[in-house]
Amino acid sequence: MSGKVITLCYRKIIDANNTSPWDKFIYEDSFIEFKMQAQFYNQEQQFSTFAEMLVNVPEADKLHFLVSAAITGYLRQLNGIIPDILDNLGRRFLTFENFKFEIINSDIHDHKKHKVAINFFSKPMIWHDTIDNLLLVSQSKETDEDEIFTNLFQLQPFVSIHSIKNID
Repeated sequence: MSGKVITLCYRKIIDANNTSPWDKFIYEDSFIEFKMQAQFYNQEQQFSTFAEMLVNVPEADKLHFLVSAAITGYLRQLNGIIPDILDNLGRRFLTFENFKFEIINSDIHDHKKHKVAINFFSKPMIWHDTIDNLLLVSQSKETDEDEIFTNLFQLQPFVSIHSIKNID
């Protein structure tokens, strides 16, 4: 079989405008954790925003990692399935192994300015074909069977091909 093995990245942005309960939990808990962790990098309380801390405090970029601890339990609830991405039958199908949490913006004094992103990286998939604006993919695994189960889905905003590899 020839084709390409691809890994997708879905960037889920969460801010005060998100309405789903799961998103709200991520938003609230990451803000609380940000305020708590930011105290170490802002002991004299000179800065109120994440951007100010990044510019003025060496190692403040560690806040991305430190705050991510507050949301890992919510990620486990997903059971390895990337949220929001559906195939053309309306089913969630895209699995992930890795993620990267990122603080986009925050202000310890203004809850509404808090904004984070979770970048989900899919497990490798075989990209079989493009049909109109849809990708035909299957799970990348060794098999001796002639029949391969596939998913057909449309690339949507905040989804991109993260990596690609030719196979023979």
